[in-house]
Amino acid sequence: MGNKIVRFIFFGNYFVGILAVALTIEATNQLRLPYNSINYFMLLFLAPIIYYTYAYNKVSTKPSSTNPRNQWYYKHKTFINWSQVLLFTACIALSVNLLYHNYYNILKLPLSYWTAIIVIIIAGALYYGLLPRSFLKFNLRNTGWLKAFVIGFVWACCANVLPLIMLKIETGIGYHDPLLWTWLFIKNWMFCTVNAIIFDIKDYPSDANKHLRTFVVRYGLRRTIFYVLIPLLIIGLISLFIFAYFKGFGLLQVFFNVLPFILTIYIAYSMHKRKNILYYLMVIDGLILFKAICGIIGMQFVQ
Repeated sequence: MGNKIVRFIFFGNYFVGILAVALTIEATNQLRLPYNSINYFMLLFLAPIIYYTYAYNKVSTKPSSTNPRNQWYYKHKTFINWSQVLLFTACIALSVNLLYHNYYNILKLPLSYWTAIIVIIIAGALYYGLLPRSFLKFNLRNTGWLKAFVIGFVWACCANVLPLIMLKIETGIGYHDPLLWTWLFIKNWMFCTVNAIIFDIKDYPSDANKHLRTFVVRYGLRRTIFYVLIPLLIIGLISLFIFAYFKGFGLLQVFFNVLPFILTIYIAYSMHKRKNILYYLMVIDGLILFKAICGIIGMQFVQ
């Protein structure tokens, strides 16, 4: 029973929804901004579940005897299809409610906000090749090394851009410290990019066969750790320290925010042996949840 629940949460992408909410709460705390509405957080939870489930169904065209996640999707195909309909219906209802209460504020959004929205939508659609091939054949997943940066970018936007857009829509409050926000964005972007690169390790054999030039395929595991992961984490740490300096973080706040970076390096070193898919979904993606929790805890020590 316990194993079924675990598979449901992680294979069904419900954990991804939790990550989106957790990262947003962390960023909202660190920027010391008001929380968005419950309506928005419910949308934020449901949308990634629908997106990743649809994308996985789209790229997985036949059963696999070696992929437990693929097997789970085929075994529960009827349930997944119905749940997608229900979740999508709930998203539409939440979106209509949000639009109804904020119609004029949405129309009055500055051009920069609309530009950000369009960029996020395009990046998310291109990543899994969700746009019709007749419209655009380019798929960011097939660019190899760029894929991880796009994943990190979309997740950083989810945590640091969408909440600001929604805050402007729902309350009229705008964030007017772009320099400070930029350092927090870079920190989250680098951390999520590193997480995506570590996740690519599980796809090393298939990516190599497809000639998909991910960092791991191109450089090997050891070089990827030393020449890619650690430098990116250092960039993220530098951004964190600059953000912490401007925000006046104390030692405990800095300590809790540094912990996820240290743990990520340790996990990267432990990747020499192949793990099963649930390990990646629980431990590797779990690093993002750990980061969010540490960031939230750190903010409790604000003086």
